[in-house]
Amino acid sequence: MLWNFPAGRKEKRQVLLNAVEDVREVLEAGADQAEEDGTIPQASVDALYESGLLALKLPAELGGAEADPVTQVEVIEALARIDSAAAWSTMIGATSIAAPGAYLSDEAIEKMFAGGRPPKGAGVFVTAGVAVATEGGYTVNGRWPFASGIRHAEWVSGGVRVVRDGSETSERLRIVFPASQVEIHDNWQVAGLKGTGSNDYSVTDLFVPDEFAWDPMTTAPKRGGPLFLMGLPGLVANEHAAFALGVGGRAWDTIAGQSQVGRGWGRPVAIASRESFQRSLGRCDLQLRAVRSLVIEVLEQAWDSVCNGNTPDLQLQIEMRSSATYATEVAVDVASQAFRYGGGRALYNTSVLQRCLRDLEAAAQHLMVSDSSYEIHGQFMLGMPEIDPMG
Repeated sequence: MLWNFPAGRKEKRQVLLNAVEDVREVLEAGADQAEEDGTIPQASVDALYESGLLALKLPAELGGAEADPVTQVEVIEALARIDSAAAWSTMIGATSIAAPGAYLSDEAIEKMFAGGRPPKGAGVFVTAGVAVATEGGYTVNGRWPFASGIRHAEWVSGGVRVVRDGSETSERLRIVFPASQVEIHDNWQVAGLKGTGSNDYSVTDLFVPDEFAWDPMTTAPKRGGPLFLMGLPGLVANEHAAFALGVGGRAWDTIAGQSQVGRGWGRPVAIASRESFQRSLGRCDLQLRAVRSLVIEVLEQAWDSVCNGNTPDLQLQIEMRSSATYATEVAVDVASQAFRYGGGRALYNTSVLQRCLRDLEAAAQHLMVSDSSYEIHGQFMLGMPEIDPMG
């Protein structure tokens, strides 16, 4: 066993937050290289793996932390205050190995977790592939975008539409295959989240055995406890809120720290002396704290539900997603103001402020935190029928 996480919620939280501090120096040292290379450096990957942070959500019986959703928020938020690319890669990597760990068959787990060692994973939820049912499995073709951390993954997952007897069905599956069997496309030249290595990947006529596929909407977890009753979007929405809160908080802490230093031509003036900045400082602090409290409140309700054996109901599923969207929206606004108050110096690539703003704007493009979550929230409030929280 690589890690020995305590069972208690409080103790586990502290161990994980201590792990974040343990990797701080390595992540800080690799942040600029990640931007240049388009993926986090190997030293950062190794530090995240060896610390157990990539096992944040993995079922405990497979050696993972299987942390509750609120603890996950605190851990990802803390990572995002250090390096946004490392935080994003951790949240995607943790889910990409935890989900197969919970839902795949024992036969598949034996191969993936050879010798009891958890592998590193990457995955894309969208159904960008087609799986043609054949004897013993599926023949898969497809190209999936935004595969964060793909260059460091050992196993990869993707969503597929299922074809049987020559006709596409309504079946939607998640399939898993070795990273050595995919083609990685070098197309991650982007404005934000540059260091996450979120390249496209594709497969052509790849055979995937039955045991390496599951239906994410109907398959009951084979391993793990209450965490894997969270449902969708509940299992992943909290990650997006955590990332936004961490990066937004970092941006505002940065400009607050710079505000006492005089700047400008002739007679330098500190922006801390400006009433407009003082107002923004107070307002942004309250906004971040308020939306964080909302996110935690909703997640605690969801956690109470799963601890009682119940998947969170439709209202909670909707609120987990819409509160993550709101957290992202607030963080983007905070980072934008911090960037503006940063003046001309914030334009340089060496500025934390421009990186925070770019990374948050990129994160806000994710489907999980799109405006559709607000529309769905409104539909629920209006009592409309047949609402899908994933839209």
